[in-house]
Amino acid sequence: MKRKIVTAALALFAATGACSLIPARAAAQRADKDYLSSVEAGKIRDAETTNDRIKLFLMFADDRLTKFQYELEHPSSNKHTEMLNYLLNSYIGCVDDAADLIQLGLEKQDNIRQGIDLMAAKSKDFLEILRRYASNGAELEIYKDNLDDAVEGTEDALKEAEKAKKKAAPPPIRRKN
Repeated sequence: MKRKIVTAALALFAATGACSLIPARAAAQRADKDYLSSVEAGKIRDAETTNDRIKLFLMFADDRLTKFQYELEHPSSNKHTEMLNYLLNSYIGCVDDAADLIQLGLEKQDNIRQGIDLMAAKSKDFLEILRRYASNGAELEIYKDNLDDAVEGTEDALKEAEKAKKKAAPPPIRRKN
């Protein structure tokens, strides 16, 4: 009787230990960005070209900035500060990833002219919004550090896009026969 209880306890202990390792292993294998939802990460993975991925990251950055503006105008009753800072961090993560993809596309000599042009245009719009909040944003002390990082990261991304315009291979010329 005692032997069965000890055996059952050991089996239960071993099963509990094995089950606790499974989530840790799964999390270690997953390379998702913590600021992207699983649907967004799937869209990035499924995008066929680097150009498409750049466009998606800029679309996600625009979404985060819009949500940031909404959260400032309509504060949530709980975790308002955390939400503002999370949205700014998510925004800059998306912009940084788009800038990294531009560099990767240049190295691979992909046709990323549309992505570069979109980055240059969107970055200017983003900077205008961010600078407006930096100069007279509501509750600025709550998110100032992250806002400064967002402005700096967006300025860097704009500079990279301007440099990339010069480096990118010209579009192919179609000749008539």
